Amino acid sequence: MKIKLSEDKKTEFTGKLISLFQDEFDLDLSEFRAGEVLQLCTDVLCPAIYNQAVQDVRDYMQTKLDDLDGEIYVDP
Repeated sequence: MKIKLSEDKKTEFTGKLISLFQDEFDLDLSEFRAGEVLQLCTDVLCPAIYNQAVQDVRDYMQTKLDDLDGEIYVDP
């Protein structure tokens, strides 16, 4: 699954990357290079984070389903 960011989010994140590189690493990052770093992150990191989030939700839901009998069972 390819993650697509809106133009507003791309602009926002690119600006944050430029600030990060300037403040933390004392490097001037052009908008083009910041865009490339952002693209790399969305291509590599975002799918892994998304998959982990889906797995976390699946595990949570499975725990709730496993406990369903205990939640709704009524002694006759």
